[in-house]
Amino acid sequence: MTCRERDLGDGRLDGMTLALALVESEAPPALRRRAREVLGHCQPTAWVDCLYLEESGRRLAGDGSDWRLACDDFRHPYAHAIRRGEPLRLALGEARSRLDHPDFQAQVAGLSHEWHLEIRPLRAQDGAREWLGALALADTPERLAALLDDPGFAAFEALLCRLWARLARHQDERDRQARLRDSLTQLSDGARRRALAERLGEDLLGTSAASQALRDRVVRAAETNLAVLLQGETGTGKDRVARAIHRLSARAEGPFMAINCAAIPESLLEAELFGHTRGAFSGADQARDGLIGQADGGTLFLDEIGDMPLPLQAKLLRVLESGRYRPLGAGEERQADLRLIAATHQPLRERIRDRGFRADLYYRLGQFPLALPPLAARREDIPLLVEAFIADFCAREGRPEMGITSAALRLLRERDYPGNVRELKNLIDYACAMTRPGADIGPSALPGVDAGTLAPASRASANELDLYAIDDLRQAMRHFEATLIRQRLARFDGNRARAAESLGLPKRTLAHKCQRLELDTP
Repeated sequence: MTCRERDLGDGRLDGMTLALALVESEAPPALRRRAREVLGHCQPTAWVDCLYLEESGRRLAGDGSDWRLACDDFRHPYAHAIRRGEPLRLALGEARSRLDHPDFQAQVAGLSHEWHLEIRPLRAQDGAREWLGALALADTPERLAALLDDPGFAAFEALLCRLWARLARHQDERDRQARLRDSLTQLSDGARRRALAERLGEDLLGTSAASQALRDRVVRAAETNLAVLLQGETGTGKDRVARAIHRLSARAEGPFMAINCAAIPESLLEAELFGHTRGAFSGADQARDGLIGQADGGTLFLDEIGDMPLPLQAKLLRVLESGRYRPLGAGEERQADLRLIAATHQPLRERIRDRGFRADLYYRLGQFPLALPPLAARREDIPLLVEAFIADFCAREGRPEMGITSAALRLLRERDYPGNVRELKNLIDYACAMTRPGADIGPSALPGVDAGTLAPASRASANELDLYAIDDLRQAMRHFEATLIRQRLARFDGNRARAAESLGLPKRTLAHKCQRLELDTP
């Protein structure tokens, strides 16, 4: 009887219990331990081990073991399985005679030589598909085949990889933040702020003066517990800035709760924010905590606060002043310790004059005002943003990496962006989708560009150089290099990967030269 038949044969959902055991794991070691227990429950006779890839990516290790297995040491079967990227099965008797790695021999020393060993490399099933580790199973050939042929095993393995990747990424982020905080305590205030601002460059991209000034102010805001009011045009990244302030603040370990005040109907917004008791209104079948209560100890981000109704503005002001609030239908007030970040693209001073926004709430929200620059004020950041958006698209869609021609990049620099960075990202997503695999984004892939109106690229020949007239060697070399690259791109119909290969260059190096020499792909 298979594991699935045991789960369902008596009408019980034991499989859900096993899945829940995995889902409740709080860290990768606990997940691996519970995975071994789940498989042991399904097949008690089997030997199971779950190895993890060390942070260096070079060695496999077991929880609670001192031994390490290098991924490039083919004296053990794990290296073969990882190199092939697919499961590997072999008889243990054969493994003991052919594979002489001492740590591997110690790992399987107590197993029957009549058993078979199955090595299953594990990797994330989304994003970059990073390697996680390997699952090792040993049993008689018949019992091992029955386990692996069970449809539930594939679901188990997929769930294990998804949970493992998620927990590992969260753990990596927590470790990164912990290392950052530990290192910052050893620096002076000025050096610490500079380090934080530089670190923010990964989340708030840009090398322009406007971007650097924004990161500096984000660091300053994170050092305080003041309410922050983010103001800027739509699409300037107010949500990213709010999350960055939270991550750098003393409340980073607390919750970050966010709501768009313009996206929730007025009749529901109060319940979303303040919560409600059972029976507080029609449809309130059970009590529910609002975002204010859920944000206790952390940060509450109210996007588009300019659209909040006036009655709610008064209640929110009381929360800011006293930390106290009352859920709908409740007889007693509750306490919440939170930091508020609000954002709007509306001119709140005009709203105050029109009696659409409370002046006292405006001044309470604006303890630390922070203006986000529009993309028009930081055009020099466009190439960096474009590169990041292309990489993000390729990772999301599983596409090979691609570049962008200098002509397309020049068009992007010259455009107006009423939607700011969000609009630019949407343009790049569209252009990536319209570009064939292996090619770079050209002007014709951008929405609103008519390919028939594009000027043809210059096709100057290297023979046009008058060697006797050269009086600037550097300029002559630059001209020759540009001409050669143009001809090679024309030869391969604009395919930079093939052109780079023909010139013996990495694709990134060719892309950098095209950008530096302002070359257009024909």
